Amino acid sequence: MNRQSSVFKEIRTHGTQSFPCAAYRTHSSERGTLVKHHWHEEAEILYFSGGKFRLEINMDSFPAHPECFYFINPGELHGIITETADSHWEDAVVFSPGILSFDSYDEAQIHLVKPIQNGKLLFPRCITPEHPAFAPLKKAFLDVMHSFGQMAEDSVFDSTLITDDLTSQLYIKSSLLYILATLSAHRLFAPAEKNFDKRVESVKTALTYIRNHYRDRIYIADLAGQVNLNEQYFCRLFKKAVGCSPIAYINEYRIKQALRLLEETNLPVTEICLECGYNNLGNFLREFRRHTETTPLQYRKRSDAAESK
Repeated sequence: MNRQSSVFKEIRTHGTQSFPCAAYRTHSSERGTLVKHHWHEEAEILYFSGGKFRLEINMDSFPAHPECFYFINPGELHGIITETADSHWEDAVVFSPGILSFDSYDEAQIHLVKPIQNGKLLFPRCITPEHPAFAPLKKAFLDVMHSFGQMAEDSVFDSTLITDDLTSQLYIKSSLLYILATLSAHRLFAPAEKNFDKRVESVKTALTYIRNHYRDRIYIADLAGQVNLNEQYFCRLFKKAVGCSPIAYINEYRIKQALRLLEETNLPVTEICLECGYNNLGNFLREFRRHTETTPLQYRKRSDAAESK
Protein backbone atom coordinates (compact mmCIF):
# COMPACT_ATOMS: atom_id res chain seq x y z
CA MET A 1 0.00 0.00 0.00
CA ASN A 2 1.46 3.34 -1.03
CA ARG A 3 1.25 5.61 2.00
CA GLN A 4 1.87 9.35 2.00
CA SER A 5 4.29 10.78 4.54
CA SER A 6 2.42 14.06 4.99
CA VAL A 7 -0.37 13.84 7.55
CA PHE A 8 -1.40 17.49 7.73
CA LYS A 9 -3.41 17.61 4.53
CA GLU A 10 -6.95 18.90 5.11
CA ILE A 11 -10.09 17.30 3.70
CA ARG A 12 -9.57 16.39 0.07
CA THR A 13 -10.82 18.80 -2.55
CA HIS A 14 -13.28 17.59 -5.15
CA GLY A 15 -11.18 16.49 -8.09
CA THR A 16 -7.70 17.81 -8.84
CA GLN A 17 -6.29 21.31 -8.69
CA SER A 18 -6.39 21.64 -12.48
CA PHE A 19 -9.74 19.86 -12.90
CA PRO A 20 -11.96 20.40 -9.81
CA CYS A 21 -14.53 17.73 -10.58
CA ALA A 22 -15.03 14.27 -9.06
CA ALA A 23 -17.49 11.40 -9.14
CA TYR A 24 -18.65 9.55 -6.03
CA ARG A 25 -20.61 6.40 -5.28
CA THR A 26 -21.75 5.96 -1.68
CA HIS A 27 -23.19 2.61 -0.64
CA SER A 28 -25.92 2.09 1.93
CA SER A 29 -27.16 -1.18 3.45
CA GLU A 30 -28.71 0.09 6.69
CA ARG A 31 -30.80 2.95 7.93
CA GLY A 32 -29.13 6.08 9.23
CA THR A 33 -26.77 8.80 8.11
CA LEU A 34 -25.26 8.09 4.69
CA VAL A 35 -23.51 11.43 4.13
CA LYS A 36 -22.96 13.72 7.11
CA HIS A 37 -23.95 17.35 6.88
CA HIS A 38 -21.36 19.44 5.10
CA TRP A 39 -21.03 22.19 2.55
CA HIS A 40 -18.68 23.15 -0.26
CA GLU A 41 -18.28 25.85 -2.87
CA GLU A 42 -18.80 23.41 -5.76
CA ALA A 43 -22.12 22.43 -7.33
CA GLU A 44 -23.33 18.84 -6.88
CA ILE A 45 -25.61 16.57 -8.89
CA LEU A 46 -27.02 13.57 -7.01
CA TYR A 47 -28.63 10.56 -8.70
CA PHE A 48 -30.73 8.09 -6.71
CA SER A 49 -31.48 4.92 -8.67
CA GLY A 50 -33.15 2.95 -5.88
CA GLY A 51 -33.89 2.85 -2.17
CA LYS A 52 -35.47 5.49 -0.03
CA PHE A 53 -33.43 8.45 1.15
CA ARG A 54 -34.01 11.82 2.77
CA LEU A 55 -31.99 14.90 1.94
CA GLU A 56 -31.62 17.69 4.45
CA ILE A 57 -30.69 20.93 2.73
CA ASN A 58 -30.44 24.28 4.51
CA MET A 59 -32.71 23.22 7.39
CA ASP A 60 -35.33 21.75 5.02
CA SER A 61 -36.07 18.07 4.41
CA PHE A 62 -36.71 16.44 1.00
CA PRO A 63 -37.67 12.83 0.16
CA ALA A 64 -35.56 11.03 -2.44
CA HIS A 65 -37.39 8.02 -3.84
CA PRO A 66 -36.24 6.10 -6.91
CA GLU A 67 -35.51 7.40 -9.43
CA CYS A 68 -34.60 11.06 -9.14
CA PHE A 69 -31.97 13.74 -9.49
CA TYR A 70 -31.22 16.31 -6.80
CA PHE A 71 -29.10 19.42 -7.29
CA ILE A 72 -27.05 21.09 -4.57
CA ASN A 73 -26.07 24.70 -5.21
CA PRO A 74 -22.67 26.02 -4.11
CA GLY A 75 -22.58 26.87 -0.41
CA GLU A 76 -25.68 24.89 0.60
CA LEU A 77 -25.56 22.89 3.83
CA HIS A 78 -26.65 19.32 3.08
CA GLY A 79 -26.65 15.73 4.32
CA ILE A 80 -28.23 12.41 3.28
CA ILE A 81 -30.13 9.94 5.47
CA THR A 82 -30.99 6.38 4.40
CA GLU A 83 -34.53 5.39 5.40
CA THR A 84 -34.49 1.70 4.39
CA ALA A 85 -32.20 -1.21 5.24
CA ASP A 86 -31.97 -2.41 1.64
CA SER A 87 -28.71 -2.32 -0.27
CA HIS A 88 -28.67 0.81 -2.43
CA TRP A 89 -26.31 3.59 -3.35
CA GLU A 90 -26.29 7.16 -4.54
CA ASP A 91 -24.08 8.58 -7.24
CA ALA A 92 -22.81 12.14 -7.23
CA VAL A 93 -20.82 14.46 -9.42
CA VAL A 94 -19.29 17.45 -7.65
CA PHE A 95 -17.78 20.15 -9.83
CA SER A 96 -16.66 23.75 -9.80
CA PRO A 97 -18.81 25.71 -12.28
CA GLY A 98 -15.60 27.46 -13.28
CA ILE A 99 -14.47 24.45 -15.34
CA LEU A 100 -17.32 25.27 -17.77
CA SER A 101 -16.27 28.88 -18.30
CA PHE A 102 -15.35 30.30 -21.69
CA ASP A 103 -12.64 32.77 -22.65
CA SER A 104 -15.04 34.19 -25.23
CA TYR A 105 -17.72 36.15 -23.40
CA ASP A 106 -20.69 34.63 -25.25
CA GLU A 107 -24.35 34.38 -24.24
CA ALA A 108 -23.84 31.12 -22.36
CA GLN A 109 -21.08 32.68 -20.30
CA ILE A 110 -23.04 35.86 -19.58
CA HIS A 111 -26.49 34.43 -18.87
CA LEU A 112 -25.73 30.94 -17.52
CA VAL A 113 -22.21 29.99 -16.40
CA LYS A 114 -21.28 33.30 -14.75
CA PRO A 115 -24.57 33.68 -12.82
CA ILE A 116 -24.17 30.11 -11.53
CA GLN A 117 -20.64 30.92 -10.38
CA ASN A 118 -21.81 34.11 -8.67
CA GLY A 119 -24.75 32.43 -6.95
CA LYS A 120 -27.29 34.49 -8.83
CA LEU A 121 -28.77 31.52 -10.68
CA LEU A 122 -29.84 28.33 -8.90
CA PHE A 123 -30.21 24.76 -10.09
CA PRO A 124 -33.64 23.13 -9.71
CA ARG A 125 -33.99 21.14 -6.52
CA CYS A 126 -35.32 17.83 -7.89
CA ILE A 127 -36.10 16.20 -11.25
CA THR A 128 -38.13 12.97 -11.43
CA PRO A 129 -38.79 10.57 -14.36
CA GLU A 130 -42.12 12.23 -15.15
CA HIS A 131 -40.35 15.39 -16.25
CA PRO A 132 -39.34 15.56 -19.95
CA ALA A 133 -35.85 16.68 -18.94
CA PHE A 134 -35.19 13.53 -16.92
CA ALA A 135 -34.20 11.15 -19.74
CA PRO A 136 -31.59 13.44 -21.36
CA LEU A 137 -30.27 14.38 -17.91
CA LYS A 138 -29.83 10.73 -16.99
CA LYS A 139 -27.97 9.94 -20.20
CA ALA A 140 -25.61 12.89 -19.75
CA PHE A 141 -25.06 12.11 -16.06
CA LEU A 142 -24.20 8.47 -16.78
CA ASP A 143 -21.85 9.65 -19.53
CA VAL A 144 -20.05 11.76 -16.93
CA MET A 145 -19.77 8.81 -14.54
CA HIS A 146 -18.46 6.50 -17.24
CA SER A 147 -15.97 9.11 -18.45
CA PHE A 148 -14.34 9.04 -15.02
CA GLY A 149 -13.52 5.34 -15.40
CA GLN A 150 -14.90 1.88 -14.96
CA MET A 151 -17.62 2.53 -12.41
CA ALA A 152 -19.93 -0.41 -13.04
CA GLU A 153 -23.63 0.29 -12.62
CA ASP A 154 -24.01 -2.74 -10.34
CA SER A 155 -21.04 -1.83 -8.12
CA VAL A 156 -21.98 -1.55 -4.46
CA PHE A 157 -18.64 -0.37 -3.14
CA ASP A 158 -17.92 3.19 -2.11
CA SER A 159 -15.89 4.83 -4.85
CA THR A 160 -14.22 8.16 -5.51
CA LEU A 161 -13.05 8.93 -9.03
CA ILE A 162 -10.96 11.78 -10.40
CA THR A 163 -9.11 12.15 -13.68
CA ASP A 164 -6.25 14.08 -15.23
CA ASP A 165 -6.79 12.45 -18.62
CA LEU A 166 -7.40 15.10 -21.30
CA THR A 167 -9.89 13.09 -23.33
CA SER A 168 -11.90 12.12 -20.26
CA GLN A 169 -12.02 15.72 -19.11
CA LEU A 170 -13.32 16.86 -22.48
CA TYR A 171 -16.09 14.25 -22.39
CA ILE A 172 -16.99 15.23 -18.82
CA LYS A 173 -17.09 18.94 -19.62
CA SER A 174 -19.21 18.36 -22.71
CA SER A 175 -21.68 16.21 -20.74
CA LEU A 176 -21.93 18.79 -17.94
CA LEU A 177 -22.55 21.51 -20.52
CA TYR A 178 -25.27 19.30 -22.00
CA ILE A 179 -26.86 19.05 -18.56
CA LEU A 180 -26.81 22.84 -18.26
CA ALA A 181 -28.27 23.16 -21.75
CA THR A 182 -31.07 20.71 -20.92
CA LEU A 183 -31.97 22.55 -17.71
CA SER A 184 -31.90 25.86 -19.58
CA ALA A 185 -34.04 24.54 -22.44
CA HIS A 186 -36.72 23.51 -19.94
CA ARG A 187 -36.41 26.79 -18.03
CA LEU A 188 -35.46 25.00 -14.83
CA PHE A 189 -32.90 27.47 -13.52
CA ALA A 190 -34.24 30.03 -11.07
CA PRO A 191 -32.87 33.40 -9.94
CA ALA A 192 -31.51 33.34 -6.42
CA GLU A 193 -33.73 34.91 -3.78
CA LYS A 194 -32.14 37.42 -1.48
CA ASN A 195 -33.31 35.84 1.74
CA PHE A 196 -30.34 35.26 4.07
CA ASP A 197 -30.80 32.45 6.60
CA LYS A 198 -28.55 33.33 9.50
CA ARG A 199 -29.19 29.92 11.09
CA VAL A 200 -27.64 28.08 8.15
CA GLU A 201 -24.65 30.39 8.06
CA SER A 202 -24.14 29.90 11.81
CA VAL A 203 -24.06 26.11 11.41
CA LYS A 204 -21.70 26.38 8.42
CA THR A 205 -19.39 28.58 10.48
CA ALA A 206 -19.38 26.01 13.29
CA LEU A 207 -18.66 23.14 10.89
CA THR A 208 -15.78 25.07 9.35
CA TYR A 209 -14.37 25.76 12.83
CA ILE A 210 -14.54 22.04 13.67
CA ARG A 211 -12.81 21.14 10.41
CA ASN A 212 -9.99 23.61 11.09
CA HIS A 213 -9.58 22.91 14.81
CA TYR A 214 -10.45 19.23 15.32
CA ARG A 215 -6.84 18.58 16.43
CA ASP A 216 -7.31 20.99 19.36
CA ARG A 217 -9.57 20.98 22.38
CA ILE A 218 -12.98 22.26 21.29
CA TYR A 219 -15.55 23.42 23.82
CA ILE A 220 -19.19 24.26 23.17
CA ALA A 221 -18.38 27.79 24.27
CA ASP A 222 -15.81 28.02 21.45
CA LEU A 223 -18.39 27.07 18.83
CA ALA A 224 -21.17 29.22 20.24
CA GLY A 225 -18.79 32.15 20.48
CA GLN A 226 -17.96 31.87 16.78
CA VAL A 227 -21.56 32.75 15.92
CA ASN A 228 -22.40 34.96 18.93
CA LEU A 229 -25.05 32.64 20.36
CA ASN A 230 -25.58 31.32 23.87
CA GLU A 231 -24.56 27.69 24.33
CA GLN A 232 -28.02 26.22 24.87
CA TYR A 233 -29.55 27.86 21.80
CA PHE A 234 -26.51 26.96 19.71
CA CYS A 235 -26.75 23.28 20.70
CA ARG A 236 -30.45 23.16 19.80
CA LEU A 237 -29.81 24.86 16.47
CA PHE A 238 -26.88 22.58 15.64
CA LYS A 239 -28.81 19.41 16.44
CA LYS A 240 -31.82 20.55 14.41
CA ALA A 241 -29.62 21.31 11.39
CA VAL A 242 -27.17 18.41 11.57
CA GLY A 243 -29.10 15.71 13.43
CA CYS A 244 -26.70 15.24 16.33
CA SER A 245 -25.07 17.23 19.12
CA PRO A 246 -21.90 19.25 18.48
CA ILE A 247 -19.86 16.87 20.67
CA ALA A 248 -21.13 13.81 18.77
CA TYR A 249 -20.29 15.50 15.47
CA ILE A 250 -16.78 16.41 16.66
CA ASN A 251 -16.07 12.83 17.77
CA GLU A 252 -17.36 11.37 14.53
CA TYR A 253 -15.34 13.87 12.51
CA ARG A 254 -12.18 13.02 14.46
CA ILE A 255 -12.71 9.29 13.94
CA LYS A 256 -13.23 9.92 10.22
CA GLN A 257 -9.83 11.65 10.12
CA ALA A 258 -8.31 8.75 12.04
CA LEU A 259 -9.63 6.31 9.44
CA ARG A 260 -8.04 8.39 6.70
CA LEU A 261 -4.68 8.42 8.48
CA LEU A 262 -4.81 4.67 9.09
CA GLU A 263 -5.44 4.12 5.38
CA GLU A 264 -2.98 6.67 3.97
CA THR A 265 -0.03 6.75 6.41
CA ASN A 266 2.19 4.50 8.50
CA LEU A 267 1.77 6.63 11.61
CA PRO A 268 1.53 4.64 14.87
CA VAL A 269 -1.83 4.63 16.61
CA THR A 270 -0.56 6.86 19.44
CA GLU A 271 0.38 9.61 16.97
CA ILE A 272 -2.93 9.28 15.13
CA CYS A 273 -4.67 9.62 18.48
CA LEU A 274 -2.94 12.96 19.14
CA GLU A 275 -3.26 14.13 15.52
CA CYS A 276 -7.04 13.71 15.72
CA GLY A 277 -7.51 15.71 18.88
CA TYR A 278 -7.52 12.98 21.53
CA ASN A 279 -5.15 13.53 24.43
CA ASN A 280 -6.02 10.20 26.01
CA LEU A 281 -5.38 6.95 24.15
CA GLY A 282 -8.05 5.10 26.11
CA ASN A 283 -10.73 7.61 25.11
CA PHE A 284 -9.61 7.41 21.49
CA LEU A 285 -9.78 3.61 21.44
CA ARG A 286 -13.24 3.61 23.03
CA GLU A 287 -14.58 6.15 20.52
CA PHE A 288 -12.94 4.29 17.64
CA ARG A 289 -14.52 0.98 18.63
CA ARG A 290 -17.89 2.64 19.20
CA HIS A 291 -17.90 4.04 15.67
CA THR A 292 -16.25 1.14 13.81
CA GLU A 293 -16.72 -1.95 16.05
CA THR A 294 -13.04 -2.73 15.66
CA THR A 295 -9.61 -1.49 16.76
CA PRO A 296 -7.32 0.86 14.80
CA LEU A 297 -4.78 -1.90 14.10
CA GLN A 298 -7.47 -4.31 12.92
CA TYR A 299 -8.91 -1.59 10.69
CA ARG A 300 -5.48 -0.91 9.16
CA LYS A 301 -4.90 -4.62 8.49
CA ARG A 302 -8.26 -4.90 6.74
CA SER A 303 -7.53 -1.77 4.74
CA ASP A 304 -4.12 -3.10 3.69
CA ALA A 305 -5.63 -6.44 2.69
CA ALA A 306 -8.33 -4.76 0.59
CA GLU A 307 -5.73 -2.49 -1.07
CA SER A 308 -3.50 -5.42 -2.02
CA LYS A 309 -6.25 -7.34 -3.82
